[in-house]
Amino acid sequence: MKHAVLGLGGTVDYEIVWDTATLQALVDELGVTPADLDLRHPVRTERDLVVSIASFVAAGVGGERFVASSDVIDTFAARFATAITLGGTGVRAGIAMAAFGLPSTVHLVSIDDHVRRLLPRAISYVCSAQADSLDPHLIVQYPAGVHLRVGDRELVSTEPNRLIYAHDPPNAELVLAEGLGDVLATADVFVICGFNTVRDPATLATRLADLRRHLTRLPAGALVIYEDAGFHVPELADLVRERLLDAIDLYGMNEDEMQASLAAQVDLLDATAMAGHLADLHARIPARTLMVHSRYWALAYGPDAGRWRTALRGGVHMAGARYALGDGFTPDQHAQVAAGPVHAAGAAFGTRLEELLGEQVCVVPALDLRVERPTTIGLGDTFMGGLVAELVQA
Repeated sequence: MKHAVLGLGGTVDYEIVWDTATLQALVDELGVTPADLDLRHPVRTERDLVVSIASFVAAGVGGERFVASSDVIDTFAARFATAITLGGTGVRAGIAMAAFGLPSTVHLVSIDDHVRRLLPRAISYVCSAQADSLDPHLIVQYPAGVHLRVGDRELVSTEPNRLIYAHDPPNAELVLAEGLGDVLATADVFVICGFNTVRDPATLATRLADLRRHLTRLPAGALVIYEDAGFHVPELADLVRERLLDAIDLYGMNEDEMQASLAAQVDLLDATAMAGHLADLHARIPARTLMVHSRYWALAYGPDAGRWRTALRGGVHMAGARYALGDGFTPDQHAQVAAGPVHAAGAAFGTRLEELLGEQVCVVPALDLRVERPTTIGLGDTFMGGLVAELVQA
């Protein structure tokens, strides 16, 4: 069995159960107005948090934002029914793999009893923390069809999506464990994610230098996958690319991160336009292979795009199972979801894009899933778990 190492930080998540009435009451009580709506509104108070959530619902997109204090998260979460889960790309990817009996090693920067209790036995870990700490992330999943009144404006969500709010000093520091190099010495696949939460440029530069040192321990032929994320300080994404891009085999992102990189809204089903967008994206991020995963399809773009087709399909199927079934699905349930129909428009998009770009692109359509209460948090992380699961079994 090949060895996967998944990093770089894990989280404890407070997943609230969406309640439009409670959020509407807060909008009214806190006097939120249409003029307040702004996707970049800083989150310092509970009112700021409500403004931010309403802004995302208005825009119909997902995202991740920094919160000035964990007290804001605690106060807001206490108003809703809340589940405690584990998050972070590496951890959720490992959890998805563990459902199929596939072991992995995760790198953590914080730990507490929630992590010890919830981490599956198939996952081993190396951790840089010197003591227990708890800095939960707030997870907000809004469904399609939400109606939220802000002043004289009616907000309506057309698609479900997820929001992440975090005040997490350990992940903002992202100290790397000295033991990371030792586990990388036997790794066949290494997934890197988590630099998005670092807010200080000097700290980020130091951590990137540390990671480059650990990367020298990787065996020849090991695959390095980078998964982008919503940077709390957007300008720092360029520093990560500058210092790491030459070491990365597959550079991944979701549809929101793609649009943020392009600074444009993108029609995800317009293949002709996407051909141009991918060229622009590659000019900005000249990775060996770019990967984008969206609600309609997943694709690889680069000279050897076709080698990733099976892995992309594994990611699509794993993410689809989470979307339809949430946490704790079994291999049999996963197989039932994977056997379902593919998204027709996503399939047509893929056929056309491959006609336009030939071997430069490989597209796998998403599944056509229609469920009453979809799970929208962790889909990219679970996609990564399915992708890596295919790679370690190849």
